[in-house]
Amino acid sequence: MKTRTESDSLGPRQVPAEAYWGVQTVRALENFQITGIPVSHFPRLIQALGAVKKAAALANLELDLLDPILGQAIVAACDEVRAGRLDDHFVVDCIQGGAGTSTNMNANEVIANRALELLGRPRGDYASLHPLNHVNLSQSTNDVYPTALRISLVWYSRDLVQGLRELRQALDAKAAEFSSVLKMGRTQLQDAVPMTLGQEFAAWSHTLGEDTDRIAEVTRLLCEVNLGATAIGTGINTVPGYAARACEILAELTGLPVVLSENLIEATSDTGAYVTLSGMLKRVAVKLSKLCNDLRLLASGPHTGFHEINLPPVQPGSSIMPGKVNPVIPEVVNQVCYQVIGNDLSVTLAAEAGQLELNVFVPLIALNLLQSLGILARAADTLRARCITGITANRDRCLALLKSSAGVLTVLAPIIGYEAAAALVKKAETTGTPLEDLAAEQGILSKEEFAALLDPQSMLAPQERKKK
Repeated sequence: MKTRTESDSLGPRQVPAEAYWGVQTVRALENFQITGIPVSHFPRLIQALGAVKKAAALANLELDLLDPILGQAIVAACDEVRAGRLDDHFVVDCIQGGAGTSTNMNANEVIANRALELLGRPRGDYASLHPLNHVNLSQSTNDVYPTALRISLVWYSRDLVQGLRELRQALDAKAAEFSSVLKMGRTQLQDAVPMTLGQEFAAWSHTLGEDTDRIAEVTRLLCEVNLGATAIGTGINTVPGYAARACEILAELTGLPVVLSENLIEATSDTGAYVTLSGMLKRVAVKLSKLCNDLRLLASGPHTGFHEINLPPVQPGSSIMPGKVNPVIPEVVNQVCYQVIGNDLSVTLAAEAGQLELNVFVPLIALNLLQSLGILARAADTLRARCITGITANRDRCLALLKSSAGVLTVLAPIIGYEAAAALVKKAETTGTPLEDLAAEQGILSKEEFAALLDPQSMLAPQERKKK
């Protein structure tokens, strides 16, 4: 393999001749062989880095800090990064020491070497255009990396919000389809009171809607950035007006309501927005997993379980039991949710471990948040397309279970008193005598009154009743 020689403050190293990255990326590749997941695994993080670097270059040009020829070459290279043309050259591991320095330097070197090419210069000719002196001008890892991360988190959050909204629409469609399917509601896995299958699906839809709104609110926190803070928030090595202008340009480039934090020292060390987002993702995961638990229960059987609904069969379920079909889609979503819940703990610990003016563990926070957003969005899409839209109701099974349950007698408690209703249920269960017969024998209700009172349709909403 052909190489070129590059040097940094630790000395010379050989770099693949065709690589846009340089010597500091070489060191990162040697030092951080950890997850096997390069930062390019999350392309919108790379796009965000390109946007941040372009905003910085344009601000530097406006403030007459950067040679126009070099500046325009940097801007052009940044545009290629934003377009995804150089993704394969962002090779450093997501987990790295240095608070993201390796990612920032990977970006600086790729942009510098591509800009050099655009100027007709060879890669590595840093005397003409330097990764630090020019591409990283007025910047530090400590403001570039978190700003790019926040931008990418907003973009990925929008994917999740869209996925949850589409999942909710599918649940709403099923709620309407099943609005007349009577069934027994359950608490603590025991018979409770009647409801419709449609009401059950509508409840799942509503709970996801709450989280969709909350995630949209959290993303506004992420749009407050510290670009221009440089090392610790003092803005050292920048000029007056740079931070504000760079943020204005970044807002224009991304179409996001990016604003400069009021206190850049606080913004450089604080990870509160990440913790808030992670907490919301955990909340979504908990609710989504509970929904999948319910689906698996309601579809259990088919002959020895609830069997109130049928999940669409998507693959054979056993290598030994012929004809068995398992609820594999809810199962995979459950596992995604457990991963997200675990990721939240990692984010929490990494955020708490920050010290003084910088949190060096933001790369771990980044990996976990980016992964959680991605797998949750894909899980929501999978659950909708491969499961929810194909669910059918076993209407007769639901009604038979309803009619066989003493839970329908709950409506008698306000009429004959709790103790009398409980005694009636107990006697019916011990003697095997139908409830309506016992009620008539004891003069509590005629069979006609009993039938009218226990019409499941009358139990689905509050009913008018006279005072006792």
